[in-house]
Amino acid sequence: MDAAPQDDGLPLLVLQHRPWEHPGLVGAAVSGMPVVTRSVLDEPRDTLPSAGALGGVVVMGGPMGALDDDRHPGLAHERRLLADAVAADVPVLGVCLGMQLLGAALGGVLTPGAAREIGFGRLELSPGGATDRVLSPLADGPHGPVVLHWHGDTVSLPSGATMLASTSATPVQAFRAGSAVGLQFHLEVGRAQLDEWLATPEMTEDLTPEEVGSIRADGARVLPDLLGTATAVFSSFADAVRARRG
Repeated sequence: MDAAPQDDGLPLLVLQHRPWEHPGLVGAAVSGMPVVTRSVLDEPRDTLPSAGALGGVVVMGGPMGALDDDRHPGLAHERRLLADAVAADVPVLGVCLGMQLLGAALGGVLTPGAAREIGFGRLELSPGGATDRVLSPLADGPHGPVVLHWHGDTVSLPSGATMLASTSATPVQAFRAGSAVGLQFHLEVGRAQLDEWLATPEMTEDLTPEEVGSIRADGARVLPDLLGTATAVFSSFADAVRARRG
């Protein structure tokens, strides 16, 4: 359902692929601006707006592959919009599948199943990540850059993009390409959303009970302290959207 616009400025478009993979903490950061949420996965016709009509774009995660156009033709429309948004200097935030779609749209190579990372783990921020105008708050988090991972596919760094973060399993955990930032990890997930994920069979079907218990315990330990960092990251993205909206 589309959120009710609160002003007449350019809207923020949120592309969502599963109900439980919602914007989470991003939503609080963009409060007060018009937000339109769409799911176009199975739409054969491109009904997405032009990049120039948007104040920003947020693309969330999902279990499908970023190039799975045969089953989900709308993914091609999303990649088209993402490439156009970067070209038009529209702020973009891609999360997990959203980052893979962004990377593929900009020429990165998707590798299905290259790195299964599920659970909390530490990031290695690059010098660019530690000073990036959106991602830099992670450098000062109380646990260091420990975040929630939940992915199997990976994407390579697009030509001209700046590497922001990595792990040993996934060389590209975050990157910037002009106005766009891609995050392979799930900084948007707070405790309530994590509980939602752990209660969703589609999210946990490949996990053992021990893995579920470990993720739950780590979330209870890490997420309360990570809230301030996540809020700062997404507030910086929201500022970029507000600046475009004038």
